[in-house]
Parts: sequence; C-alpha cells; structure tokens
Amino acid sequence: MKRIAPLILLLMVVPMLMGQARPRLVPAVDQEQIEIIYSFTGAELMVYGAILYPEGRVPEDPVDIVVVLKGPEQSILVREKQQWMGIWMNAAQARFRSAPAFYALASARPIDEIVDERTAAIYELGIDSLQLSPASANPPEEARRFDDGLVDLRGRNDLYVEQLGAVEVTEGVLYNAQIDIPARVPVGDYTAETFLIQDGRVLAGEVREIRIDKSGFERFVANAAENNGFLYGLAAVLVSLLLGWIAGIAFRRL
Repeated sequence: MKRIAPLILLLMVVPMLMGQARPRLVPAVDQEQIEIIYSFTGAELMVYGAILYPEGRVPEDPVDIVVVLKGPEQSILVREKQQWMGIWMNAAQARFRSAPAFYALASARPIDEIVDERTAAIYELGIDSLQLSPASANPPEEARRFDDGLVDLRGRNDLYVEQLGAVEVTEGVLYNAQIDIPARVPVGDYTAETFLIQDGRVLAGEVREIRIDKSGFERFVANAAENNGFLYGLAAVLVSLLLGWIAGIAFRRL
C-alpha cells in the first residue's frame, strides 16, 4: 500500500501539468530513509514516477530512463603496494578530493547504447564516467592506474555497480527502477538522480534525496566512536581484555 498511494497521487497530478513546454519527470522513492540494524543484509530501493509530455502527447520514438544513486562524497587516500625482498610495502599513493562512497546506475540497457561518451561524462552516467576529483599530482599514467584501482576495489565490494535491466517504462509514461543496496553500504546522505533520455539527448532530470543511517545499538556504537573517540577506544581495549581473560579461564578448565 505504501507504494500504491504515491503512484495514485502522481496520476492525479498528471492532468494539471500537461501544458508545459518540455517533458518533465515526477519521480518518487518508496523509502526516503533506510535504517541499518544488526540483521541488515541489504535493501532494495524503488525509484518510480511519471513522464509528463507537452500537451500529453507521447512521442513515437522510445525513451530511456536512467537512475543514478550515489553518495556520500568523501576524501580518500589510495595506496599501491609492491613486493620488495619478499615484503609488501607501500610504493605510491594518490588522494581523491571527492569520490562517492557508493554509486549505482540502473538502466534498461547498456549506457553506451543510450548516450555518447561526452554526454555520459557530463552527467556521470556509468562507472567509467565518474569524476573522482584527484587531489594528488601523479603522472597521467599513474593517475589512471589509481582511478582504475579505486573503481575495482569498490566494485569488488558491490559499492560501484551498473544494474542493467533494472528499469521498466510502461506505455512511455510510467516508469520504475529497482536498485539493490548491499549490506556494506556506508551511512550518509545520498541522491537518486533520474534522467529522461531520447535519441542520445537528456531531455529532463530530477533529484530525490535519500538518507541511510544506523539505528538501535549500531547507531549508539557509531555515535560513540565519532563523538567520544578516546572513551570508545578505551572501552574496546577493556572488552578485548575481558574476552581474552574469559577465554583463558575456559581453556584452563578444558
């Protein structure tokens, strides 16, 4: 019922907005806040809505809907390790001023079949088009290697993904996109960007904000670590010592 009610509201609004000069998107999300608890194994976010055309005329040429969920932006230092005399050591490093901790693109087909490279770069459509904002003065070849390394690292943790076949457009008017959110997703503020694309051109775009946060005991631990670092570290050491003492007693009895 939560998903049906907003859709009915969208359909009621459609007739009032038919007179605009350009196509418009009226997007919505099924949950604006996702809570992470101890049993969190991932979630599914639905982005859905309606496409409003001038005078209500649906074009004959098909359209594409692309949804990008990304955030939070963070600064990150990436180190490259090399083996020297049998020992792995840090050999080089690169800092990125602003890179999304999570990036997911949902589309009905591969992005290179929807837009060209220039358009993809402008709107950051696709992992290869992400603007990672390097802050280090690395040589070009080394900088590209670090870009690829960061993308590969986050891709292996399901934090940078492209989900093909995750968008459905009905009668050229209604659409919905399903985005899988992994269990390792970072907490923070996210944006869900929806793009209407036809013949390689972005005709309209809208943004909705999402918040992913911890709740319950996980939230208490996260707040303690952030706001009382010294006490949190001291408590962690005491708990480790206590568990070690209990384990020692158990082994002696065995």
